[in-house]
Amino acid sequence: PGSSQRFIDKSLSLRADCLTYDLEDSVTPGNKANARRLVREAIDKPIPSTAKERAVRINAVSSGLALADLTEVLQSPNLTTLVVPKVDSASDLTFVKDVIEHSRPKDLQHNQPVSVIGLVESARSLTNLTEICRAAPGLLSGLTFAAEDFALDLSLTRTPSLTEFLFARSAIVTACRAHNLPSIIDLVATAYKSEADQERLQEECENGKRMGFNGKQCIHPSQTST
Repeated sequence: PGSSQRFIDKSLSLRADCLTYDLEDSVTPGNKANARRLVREAIDKPIPSTAKERAVRINAVSSGLALADLTEVLQSPNLTTLVVPKVDSASDLTFVKDVIEHSRPKDLQHNQPVSVIGLVESARSLTNLTEICRAAPGLLSGLTFAAEDFALDLSLTRTPSLTEFLFARSAIVTACRAHNLPSIIDLVATAYKSEADQERLQEECENGKRMGFNGKQCIHPSQTST
């Protein structure tokens, strides 16, 4: 959560491929401005040696808050990746692309280019995968399956087998491969407290790899080693 200085500080010691600071769902409406400030301060500092990459998840374009998020974080020379939630159509990525071109300092655009990961969270997003993958060539580097919001949108019930997500997950992998997008990130494992949860996480990781995903989301430090 970008609104929590404690969590931001803790992230500096985590070993992960990518640390993502959130400005969206984990931040209450009244805390958005403060979260932007804390996240900007965090990414202005050098990346910790334990992480390969840092990303910022902005608010959805449809929320009306994305412009303020982008205007703030694009000024940081250390920003490498933007995570864009609720990408329902190509226009969401076109908006982000235009803001980057107008708000990112020109020297940073050339010397520190930014990449984008889009979140697939709805039926509409799934049906528009082809146009989404083509929307921002050179900017879009991959897609992430956001299973919880997807399940809500389709009134699905998540089960341990994940069979209810099979079509969506296969479609995302296929679209990314067809359009040469390198990052294909699978759904998050929401349970993490028990030994059984860790075993299920292992199974989900292996299953995702078999399906063609090359990354997985984590929501708790205990998951990163798996």
